[in-house]
Parts: sequence; C-alpha cells; structure tokens
Amino acid sequence: MKKLISTVTLASICFLISCNSKESGGMSDKAKKNLDASHIVSDAFMSGDASKIDDAVASDFVDHTDRGDMGRDSLKAMINMMKKEFPDMKMTMGKEVADDDYVMSAMEFTGTSNGQMGMPAGPYDIHAIQMVKFKDGKAVEHWEYMRNDDAMKMVQGMAQAMRAQADTTKMK
Repeated sequence: MKKLISTVTLASICFLISCNSKESGGMSDKAKKNLDASHIVSDAFMSGDASKIDDAVASDFVDHTDRGDMGRDSLKAMINMMKKEFPDMKMTMGKEVADDDYVMSAMEFTGTSNGQMGMPAGPYDIHAIQMVKFKDGKAVEHWEYMRNDDAMKMVQGMAQAMRAQADTTKMK
C-alpha cells in the first residue's frame, strides 16, 4: 500500500509539474517580460509610433548596428525616419528565443525602398537576426546581423547613390 501511495504521489507531482511547464511555455516571467518589451520595439518600427519606446528601452540603451552606436533618442528618430522612408515596410518574425537576459529573433523585412537609405530603389526582401540584451525588463543593448547577400545589395545601392551624388556635384 505504501508503494502504491508513493507511486501515485510521484506520478501526480510529475503531472502537475508538466502542466505548469506547458502553461508557462517553459519561459520565466522575466523572459516573458523581455519578449514583450522586444515586441513593443518591433511594433513601433511597423507603425512608426515611438511613443511606447521608453517603456521597453532603457535610458542608457546602446544600439551596436552599422549606423554606429546610438542611444534611445536616436532609436526613436530612426523609427520615425524608417516609417517615412519605407512606409509599406512589413516585418515578419520567424523564430524567437528569450531568456532572462536576451531575446534573439530571426526576422524578414519586405517592402519598397525609395533609394534614400542606402538600398536601391524598388522592392526589397531582407533577412536578419537581432539580439537584444535586457536588464530589469528593458532593452539595454541591440545587435543586428544581416545575411551576406542582403548586406551586399545594400552596399551596392550605397555605392550607386554615392556615384550619382558625385556626378551631380561635378556638374555644378
């Protein structure tokens, strides 16, 4: 009888633990908060509305991208500029992985470029992986890595724009 009670108790504990893990998705509350903050930033890029950025991004935020290290105010300006330059931009989230310190996301950006931000004018389809470090539920650092072929398209577009600007300057 003792063995039966022990077995039933152990089975019940395992069942309750597995139910709890499924309910929470196996993710800590801290990781969920980080993922929610990451979504606030992504939504801001899609909508062009940077009004909630202070809720998700720390005041000492540093963005380590090809634009150079920039802070939270620069991020807000970038969100506004991107919406003007790429009004039809769509961001599709692929796989997202979150823990208590980082959120990593595989993303795809599609839309039409007006040729002003270093990309050739016309449609684009860019894939990137971003990694964001969090502290106290707010983003403190950001890195983004593009696929090599997508980066090369941007470099070629920038070179064409620089040549066109140089030609215009020579004509004056």
